[in-house]
Amino acid sequence: MGRRFGFVVVGVCALVMAGPAAAEQPAAAGRVKTVAGDAYIVRSGNTVPVQVGHEVFESDSVRTGAGGRVGLMLRDDTRVSIGPQSEVRVDAFRYAPAEGQLALALRFVQGVAVYVSGKVAKLAPDAVRLETPAAIVGVRGTTVAVKVE
Repeated sequence: MGRRFGFVVVGVCALVMAGPAAAEQPAAAGRVKTVAGDAYIVRSGNTVPVQVGHEVFESDSVRTGAGGRVGLMLRDDTRVSIGPQSEVRVDAFRYAPAEGQLALALRFVQGVAVYVSGKVAKLAPDAVRLETPAAIVGVRGTTVAVKVE
């Protein structure tokens, strides 16, 4: 009985210690819906090839090669299409309407991309920010095409 109790205590301690780590894992901002050609996600300094279904998180960058294209669908139904030789970074994403947490910041680093607004823009237009090296644009629920050279 003492041995079984020890296993139970160790198991409970492991669950208690794992709880905060699981709570710290951020929710994905969205997913890759389409991909063609060379495309990568850069996360915490690591570069991995993009595949349909890959999750995209806040602070991730999506890069494409000469023939690459990526279509993203964020959790609030925002769509971002990224063209060849381009890079877009998800600087901020919060979609928790019940808690009043709404934010979307995309940084268009280079290349071409199209943004189609989702629910964050409809619920809190001031919470959306699109950035390029030369400008910051507020969006009021629309479609925007961006080209950064």
